[in-house]
Amino acid sequence: MLDLTYELPKPKTIAGAKHDWELVIGMEVHAQVSSNAKLFSGASTKFGAEPNSNVSFVDAAMPGMLPVINEFCVEQAVRTGLGLKAQINLKSAFDRKNYFYPDLPQGYQISQLYHPIVGEGEVLVELGDGTARMVRIERIHMEQDAGKSIHDMDPNMSFVDLNRTGVCLMEIVSRPDIRGPEEAAAYIAKLRQIMRYLGTCDGNMQNGNLRADVNVSICRPGDYEKYMETQDFSHLGTRCEIKNMNSMRFIQQAIEVEARRQIAIVEAGGKVEQETRLYDPDKGETRSMRSKEEAHDYRYFPDPDLLPLEIEQAWVDDIAAKLPELPDEKKARFINDFGLTDYDASVLTAEVESAVYFEEVAKSRNGKLAANWVINELFGRLKKDDRDITDSPVSPAQLGEIIDLIASDAISGKIAKDLFEIVYTEGGDPAQIVEERGMKQVTDTGAIEAALDEIIAANPAQVEKAKVNPKLAGWFVGQVMKATGGKANPKAVNQLVAQKLGQ
Repeated sequence: MLDLTYELPKPKTIAGAKHDWELVIGMEVHAQVSSNAKLFSGASTKFGAEPNSNVSFVDAAMPGMLPVINEFCVEQAVRTGLGLKAQINLKSAFDRKNYFYPDLPQGYQISQLYHPIVGEGEVLVELGDGTARMVRIERIHMEQDAGKSIHDMDPNMSFVDLNRTGVCLMEIVSRPDIRGPEEAAAYIAKLRQIMRYLGTCDGNMQNGNLRADVNVSICRPGDYEKYMETQDFSHLGTRCEIKNMNSMRFIQQAIEVEARRQIAIVEAGGKVEQETRLYDPDKGETRSMRSKEEAHDYRYFPDPDLLPLEIEQAWVDDIAAKLPELPDEKKARFINDFGLTDYDASVLTAEVESAVYFEEVAKSRNGKLAANWVINELFGRLKKDDRDITDSPVSPAQLGEIIDLIASDAISGKIAKDLFEIVYTEGGDPAQIVEERGMKQVTDTGAIEAALDEIIAANPAQVEKAKVNPKLAGWFVGQVMKATGGKANPKAVNQLVAQKLGQ
């Protein structure tokens, strides 16, 4: 069992001209399902294809074309729900959400309003200061994505690319449990991490595969607690939705800007109107997009072309049995099995590829030493070169061998860093490199003692100073390391220096 004892973060407070205000945030995250085909057609979902090349007759809404459900997309939604510890609904149904947009050929979007495939769940959002908040998931439903309108290719015309039309989205709807911009970004990051572990969404925000609609409202201190006690939304302010956010940084900026706009309106005696807004990062402001529609405005009704979706509990159980180890569980295991700090375990489990790499390095070795080398040396070097762990020139086996050479006293920590650089840039077997280039650590105490004796004999004044002030003994250690080209065993050098100086 995971230890879910944690301290709640304090809500974000903004000082208005008259009062202090707190933020209340709920999020609707649109995650593109990782699948080769679309939700209701066999067209490819490959990103970057020529415009309008991944479009079937169903996607283009040609007359007589009927949707056929993609079972793998359903499986991915169920897998995501299980990963968020959510209720899986064995019966769900699809509805038509009617609205006009140039890149929506059908004139409606197939979604799940009344009977979503996934019900209530939760996600633990940890912040860097050691605090965490449990954010409740209200629902996850599947729906079609729309196409893409392009307005910057011609001054007089707009273009439409339907490649994305019909791609399966999971809309993950949270309760209004998020209390600040940093928490909102951390929540998105945690969802992305879980889905990447599950393999249900790649989380690529640059490609639009993960987008968020952010609902922001304000309340006076103490009002949120009243809402939590009663679940009565009247204790909270009117929310406004900031649409289609695909940047962590912009999400945080937009929340702050929108909150201050609402505070100014309320303190001036006005009323915040519920609406959908867009964030302009260049101007640092949100602007009205449209008044907030309610469900009845879209004239939802059950899709007549699709039967209700019924799945078997045995199928769900089979998916659950095959789930990979998820981030929270993996982090807890790394702390327990390898003796890592909470911080190091968080860094190593941030991406599933990093966790796999570390575990291969740490197998049958000192976990703390392995973590130190993976985080500080490897990650540091990869970041410098703007490379990903999957593109690392140093394999887990190579890094593990370097650590083995340190543990066996074949090389010192300093030599190991030089060896790491050679392996990183040139490749090769670490042990063989050490042999061929004469990098082995000098462990012969006789040779070390001879070098030390020469240094002591040549520096009698420094010897007397060191006997008075033991801290100066480090000078002799440095000189011996210099004389041996950095190959002397540091532990042996320190012991001999202390012995010779009578310390």
